[in-house]
Amino acid sequence: MNITPQMYSKMTEQASPKSNVKVNVSTAFAVGGGICVIGQIILSILENSGLDKTSASAWTSIILVTASAICTGFGWYEKLAKHAGAGTLVPITGFSNAISSSAIEAKSEGFILGVGTKIFTIAGPVILYGLAAAVFYGIIYYIF
Repeated sequence: MNITPQMYSKMTEQASPKSNVKVNVSTAFAVGGGICVIGQIILSILENSGLDKTSASAWTSIILVTASAICTGFGWYEKLAKHAGAGTLVPITGFSNAISSSAIEAKSEGFILGVGTKIFTIAGPVILYGLAAAVFYGIIYYIF
């Protein structure tokens, strides 16, 4: 049986679960914003403790990345992401989750051939294209 693109499109539409876009977007916004608010609270506490802006920002990132990795290890981040969707992907915690989950999945293969080779499976393209874009924009900025 030959399936035309139109038939395939109709079959996909029938099989796909309906999503409530308004609820999904609102939840993602609230959770992503909540993560950012937590980051801002940490930053404010560190600045009020006497750290300068640069050091406080670095420590805030370190704390958020570490907390995300710990939550990923316990399976809490996955449960949050199931309901929050993209709200957990956007902040720095999403990047930490991507790296941590790859490392956790690969640990059964050993530290060198498992974790060492597969830790950047998900985050690798982000790093590659981010660096490529930075070089490209840097060259344009230098020229103009």
